[in-house]
Amino acid sequence: MTVRFHRYVAIGDSSTEGMDDPDGRGGYRGWANRLAERIATIQGSLLYANLGVRGRRTRQIREQQLEPALAMKPDLVTLFSGTNDVVRRHFDPEGFRKDLEAIQLALIASGATVIGFTLPDLTPVMPLGRLIRGKVAALNDQIRAASMASGAICVDMASHPVGSDPRLWSGDRLHANALGHARIAAALAHGLGLPGSDDSWSHPLPPLPAVGFLEPIRAELRWVTGHLLPWVWRHAHGRSSGDGRGPKRPALRPVEV
Repeated sequence: MTVRFHRYVAIGDSSTEGMDDPDGRGGYRGWANRLAERIATIQGSLLYANLGVRGRRTRQIREQQLEPALAMKPDLVTLFSGTNDVVRRHFDPEGFRKDLEAIQLALIASGATVIGFTLPDLTPVMPLGRLIRGKVAALNDQIRAASMASGAICVDMASHPVGSDPRLWSGDRLHANALGHARIAAALAHGLGLPGSDDSWSHPLPPLPAVGFLEPIRAELRWVTGHLLPWVWRHAHGRSSGDGRGPKRPALRPVEV
């Protein structure tokens, strides 16, 4: 028998917020919105809130989003975090796991089903990803360990090569594009066992066409000047993309079907 969800709260960082999946109205749709719409379509109704804010690390999510989420008495919570932890110079895997597990345990104790996912290898998406490859592997190990200990559902996207296909990522190479967000939503629907879901989200895309040897070089230069250097400058000055921002959907509201 399929479980019916009444109150869905999404917590996390920019991935949960929906970057870079434009909604056509100046904001972002994202996998959390897509999942909420899918559930509402199946059930006919769903209350949904999204507390995700770009730039947030796991400790900040625990401190800033957990209590508001608990106050909404959700029966479904999606939790994805860690990208902003591993891109910092110092990453504490054990501290990350403790924060993640504490969030999961508190939500599960309140009666919520909690689901999250691992981060795919970023090396095929950006060559500089090899510099944090070990951190990403450690992050995923801790996500799996925390989920096993708490009872949260973990969709292991890192175990499927399609997650590292550059065609699922936006120009900044840190956020999924619309196709990537659609795949994540489908993966979570499958993890929840929603009617009509299957493992097609994990299937590879068609082979990439051949490109000239100069195009990858041009792409790297565009990324370095358009995304990497601004990110380095911002963090060197102690700034975050989420400074002064709040959640896009801070209260439970009915999902429009």
